[in-house]
Amino acid sequence: MCQTCLSWYARCIAPYVVHAGCSANTFAHMRRRMIPRAEGIVVEVGFGSGLNLPYYDAARVERLVGVDPDGTMLGLAGPKSRSMPFDVECLRAGGESLPLADAFANTVVVTYAFCTIPDPEAALAEIRRILKPTGRLIFIEHGQAEEPRCRRWQERLNRLWGRIAGGCHLNRDPLLLIRGAGFSLVEEERGRFSPPFWQLGSHYAGVAAPPTG
Repeated sequence: MCQTCLSWYARCIAPYVVHAGCSANTFAHMRRRMIPRAEGIVVEVGFGSGLNLPYYDAARVERLVGVDPDGTMLGLAGPKSRSMPFDVECLRAGGESLPLADAFANTVVVTYAFCTIPDPEAALAEIRRILKPTGRLIFIEHGQAEEPRCRRWQERLNRLWGRIAGGCHLNRDPLLLIRGAGFSLVEEERGRFSPPFWQLGSHYAGVAAPPTG
């Protein structure tokens, strides 16, 4: 596919493909379990089309700042954002350069975004910066499979999959990335995706604390 076609697809089609795919029950189940734990001032990195919004606990969230570099995705999130019972602000920016003050957030939420962010290490450094010392990172991700056979297929499919799914990488290890950024994993779990999503590898979720000192 020519570069012009790829660029058009990335701008005009991929956001809707990602929105539809990430609306599946497999993802909703994990969102339902993890997102209500966010509290205080919340920053969601990789806000996308706002699929997490229905799962926030309005009694616990003071304010939500959703950050995403894709204007089309933020446009899809707009109507839902305006209907929430707490203040929601949408910022168009990449995770590697968050336009927020140091120690700004009580909670940072990242769901199915470390796979797509071009430089996840830089994004995690920014998350560390904006989190309060007592804050928490809540994450839900997919990534490198534990089974060798599936892992080999992820490597083979990775480049094509990225073109189809908005730059998503199949073979990243989110737990390794989070630990490598200095976070402590307070809770972690992993499981398998249902057969239609086997290529996504392992399903990860957890809570992480920023380094102290």
